[in-house]
Amino acid sequence: MQTLTKFLATAMVTAVLAACGGGDGQDASDQVISISVEGRSASQGFNVSAAEVVAHDATAGRIFTVNAQSGKVDVFAAASAAQFASISAPQQSIDLAAMLVANSVVGSTGLVGAANSVSVYGNVVAVAVEANPKTDNGWVVFLNATTLAFQRAVQVGALPDMLVFTPDGTKVLVANEGEPNVGYTIDPEGSVSVIRLSDYSVSTIGFSDFNVGGSRNSELPSAKMLIAGVGVGGGATVAKDLEPEYIAIRPDGLEAYVTLQEANAIAVLNLVNNTVTKIIGMGFKDHTIPGNEFDASQQDGVNLKTWPVLGAYMPDSIAAYTVAGRTFLVTANEGDSREDWLNGLTDQASCEAAGYYFSSSKCRDELALRDVATTAPAAFIAKLTLSTELDALKTDTTLGRLKFSYHATNAKNTGSTFTRLYAYGARSFSIWDAQTGERVYDSGSDFERHTANRYGSLFNQDHNGSLTGDKRSNSKGPEPEGLAIGEINGRTYAFVGLERMGGVMVYDITNPNAPTFQQYLNNRDVTVAPNAAAVTAGSDLGPEALAFVGGSKSPDGVPRLIVGNEVSGTTTVYKINVQTVR
Repeated sequence: MQTLTKFLATAMVTAVLAACGGGDGQDASDQVISISVEGRSASQGFNVSAAEVVAHDATAGRIFTVNAQSGKVDVFAAASAAQFASISAPQQSIDLAAMLVANSVVGSTGLVGAANSVSVYGNVVAVAVEANPKTDNGWVVFLNATTLAFQRAVQVGALPDMLVFTPDGTKVLVANEGEPNVGYTIDPEGSVSVIRLSDYSVSTIGFSDFNVGGSRNSELPSAKMLIAGVGVGGGATVAKDLEPEYIAIRPDGLEAYVTLQEANAIAVLNLVNNTVTKIIGMGFKDHTIPGNEFDASQQDGVNLKTWPVLGAYMPDSIAAYTVAGRTFLVTANEGDSREDWLNGLTDQASCEAAGYYFSSSKCRDELALRDVATTAPAAFIAKLTLSTELDALKTDTTLGRLKFSYHATNAKNTGSTFTRLYAYGARSFSIWDAQTGERVYDSGSDFERHTANRYGSLFNQDHNGSLTGDKRSNSKGPEPEGLAIGEINGRTYAFVGLERMGGVMVYDITNPNAPTFQQYLNNRDVTVAPNAAAVTAGSDLGPEALAFVGGSKSPDGVPRLIVGNEVSGTTTVYKINVQTVR
């Protein structure tokens, strides 16, 4: 029945698209787009989390760029095509910590952490700012978009990581990630804050009902999720384990979709009554299927193959759009482990109770086959040894170096032997039916194929360090993280940034069941080491966040894409070129 339902939905969407065509009356199937670099700022610092998140203000003609670790927001002039092309230096830099002290919100700048996100609607700029320590509650700082003066600071949850205005501009939603401290001695609950701008009141949407023993725990799609439940001394809960990362809002503003990256899930929120409607488990990408090939080793050049591996989608960015009255979600399937926080957990009992393993005085999850015999527990080694297929793939040029999840591999394989490894991320972007949670499209092996075709053995590079091709093949590959979607002449496009390899993938997603590749452009010289000198010479490194500027919001009617490059510390403007093919 599910297969029939999917077929009928696909047929309906395809039929409607064929009947509608493009928004300007032309046959939109004959429209193609491409992007080209128009302007680029000077670096605001190499490898210091500068130029991380970007936002465009069409009314005032500005670009806002968050320099996360410095806690500052750079403001660039963008009131004309000429200013888009010459954004080299910011007009102004806003120090959020100093602003919070000056307005008596905090007593010391030392209590203020990174600025993580920025968004603009009308005459209001909203910036998400974490506390120091990050496990304390953070703030949303509101600025006047015209004068850039402080308006208000509203306290929200721990580690506000991303924020967005509702389509009507009446509310701001904030993803409070609630990451633990190193060692997991403090782990705040993840939540979403809803700020009503009419009076700056805050409603908090939490997940405690999904805790073990809670009224909604049985609703969790556990088979398709990754729930670890780390907690020193048995203090683990589902609500602490869920860490909201990114938010998309349905065009009518009635529903929001929140990625819970490490848990491999999306929370659906009802914005009428501020409740959690449901949690959708993303499931796992089957890399044994042709079309889902990937390169698993740094020592084999270009070697895209199918493997006995399942990839947890673990999306970071998410966007929503509607086709024929149905909402679809677009996700960048980055993947993420908890290794940074686990390594500081010295309580072996708590580590192992959560399903991780303890080795060399550290709690761990990331594991490689070639290291299993010397680091993993005996029971895990036994199950792996019994797997004839996996046991034969321990070499450096097969699966021996691939970083996979010990927790997921141990928990999801049933029986006395392992049949699949569970890896982080899907190395792709996907489209999901928001109502059913069903995946209707995945880009498969496209990202690695396109970069390998372009760069050969220099593909799957990292965004800093030495010049080493194939370096990231064992760990999430090109690592899609940021994305933006936008409509041009009635067609919808997805722009996906590859954090490690660099560059932007462009797809026409007007038909969510059958997207078409348009272009891959990487404003980086991959033949030189990714360092400060490369940035000075013109390379963009680590695209983190993307913002689409539609023609109606552009000073000359030309659509654009703005990209914040976190590692190079540069903000880059791309002109979107539209061509009608007759």
